[in-house]
Amino acid sequence: MSTLPNCPQCNSEYTYEDGSQFVCPECAHEWNTASEAGQAEDAGRMIKDANGNVLNDGDSVSVIKDLKVKGTSLVVKMGTKVKNIRLMDGDHDIDCKIDGFGAMKLKSEFVKKI
Repeated sequence: MSTLPNCPQCNSEYTYEDGSQFVCPECAHEWNTASEAGQAEDAGRMIKDANGNVLNDGDSVSVIKDLKVKGTSLVVKMGTKVKNIRLMDGDHDIDCKIDGFGAMKLKSEFVKKI
C-alpha cells in the first residue's frame, strides 16, 4: 500500500515521487514534500538585519550606510531611523515610510535593529 499523499489539486491517488517533489500524472500538478515546504516557508520568512538579528513587522531600524535614492539626487543618510517596518518577499524585503522621502523599499542588509 502506498503512503504517498493524494494530489491536493485533483485528489488523485496515483501520485509519485520525483526527487524532492510529488507529481500527479492526471493533472500534472507538482508540490514539495510537507516537511520541506514547511522548512522553506520558515526560512523564507526569517529576515535578518546586518548584524544577524531577526526582524519582525513593526520593528524600528536604523540605516547603516548612506543610500542613494534611485532616480533622484537624494541620499538617505547613515543613522536615519525608520519606524514601523513591514517585511516583504523579494530583493528589497523591507517596506517602510521614511520622513522626508516617503514610501520606500530597503534591503535588510543595510539596516540594523534598534
